[in-house]
Amino acid sequence: MTDRALCVVRAGALTTVQDLGRPGHAHLGVPRSGALDGPAAALVNRLVGNGPEAAVLETTLNGCAVRPRSTVTVAVGGAPCRVAVDSRPVAWGAPVRVPAGALLEVGAAMSGVRSYVAVSGGITVEPVLGSRSTDLLSGLGPPPLADGTVLPLGRATRLHACVDVAPQPSPPAELVLRVMPGPRDDWFTPAAVHAFTSRAYLVSPASNRIGLRTEGPALERATTRELPSEGVVLGAVQVPPDGRPVVFLADHPTTGGYPVIAVVRAADLPAAAQAVPGTPIRFVAVRRR
Repeated sequence: MTDRALCVVRAGALTTVQDLGRPGHAHLGVPRSGALDGPAAALVNRLVGNGPEAAVLETTLNGCAVRPRSTVTVAVGGAPCRVAVDSRPVAWGAPVRVPAGALLEVGAAMSGVRSYVAVSGGITVEPVLGSRSTDLLSGLGPPPLADGTVLPLGRATRLHACVDVAPQPSPPAELVLRVMPGPRDDWFTPAAVHAFTSRAYLVSPASNRIGLRTEGPALERATTRELPSEGVVLGAVQVPPDGRPVVFLADHPTTGGYPVIAVVRAADLPAAAQAVPGTPIRFVAVRRR
């Protein structure tokens, strides 16, 4: 039994292992996966002295609790939340020493959706296709955490950062998504295309790691015939039969049979990962570079 491990005491609603994902396998039907809020995951890794490729924990809404078998440095970022070690409050957004056997509690998100927990040395579950990420769609990678799960840790090789609190973006009060039109915007009526970029939508509670679903005006199609399945990319805005746009996130399918009206710029997707249900959404059309 190794002493470099985390024991999961409370798994939370949905806590998964995530890293940079497994890009480059879409031709095999394998999604990219990886941390939905990439900048938040990268920041907590830097705070504990990990490289950007190290795997972290991604929590959803109500956090988690873990107990390390050896003394480690941890950092929690992303959605703001209360953090405690053996019931004593410690800093969020900064490196924290957690002694062997102590209980690290990551509380419920006070705003936003997903918090990220980095541990010095990184989480070293067995990689699949070069990544340790959990993929909810394909089932690749480790399953979502359950109470009692034991996660192996790597050896820390670098010193942690020396900061009191690292600045992080606030979860969005309004989600503004810049979109490039197409490739199937011509499958919608002119009125629908106008409504897409001029009317307000809301984040649906049915959103998940696969896609951000919306509530709002239905988009009417000009072309009603079936669309043969074609490749879809991260950030694609697909419109299913109910007419409400769905923004594809990290665990999205690699092909789809519904028309894609636009594609969200990659730089705007981390904010989508932190948009709570009911958050207003505006889609803003931009020109292709």
